[in-house]
Amino acid sequence: MRLILLGPPGAGKGTQAQRLVEKYSIPQLSTGDMLRSAVAAKTAVGLKAKAVMDAGELVSDAIVNAIVSDRIDEPDCTRGFILDGYPRTLAQADAVGEMLADKSIALDAVVELVVDDKALVGRIIKRAEEAMAAGQAPRKDDNAEVFDERLREYYKKTAPLIGYYYAKGLLRGVDGMASIDAVTKEINSVLADI
Repeated sequence: MRLILLGPPGAGKGTQAQRLVEKYSIPQLSTGDMLRSAVAAKTAVGLKAKAVMDAGELVSDAIVNAIVSDRIDEPDCTRGFILDGYPRTLAQADAVGEMLADKSIALDAVVELVVDDKALVGRIIKRAEEAMAAGQAPRKDDNAEVFDERLREYYKKTAPLIGYYYAKGLLRGVDGMASIDAVTKEINSVLADI
């Protein structure tokens, strides 16, 4: 199973990705994790990324694409993978498509967690409150102002992927406002039809 999870911040992509990892025994590929691993392993691409980050710059799409490509070549991705947080732009989506085509790999589906923006803000505030009640520090982005900025960035850069993947016949929408278990059940139902 080769999947991309789409949805705004706070939609539950990370939670659902973990459940898919368990169900299908495939890895969740987070670009942040892959980037840190490549830097730590001192791979050729990781060294390039480190130089860029040390200079205080953002890592280019070319470097991120190379890291994702290298990661997909690892043995644990033979049965599939879940791309989480990538692609984020139309340019990255084109690059992913080309990279997978070069490897003779096809995406099975792009699962969009469809959510209500106002309810998302409530989720984020609740998550911060629960973390503090448990004696943990809330995530840096778990406040309304930072979240609002992240949401604007999502709609500006990532939301266009919804139409992109719909046009390719890969998009599967799931009600992300349902309970966690209900969302999981709906994702499993959608994927069973593939």
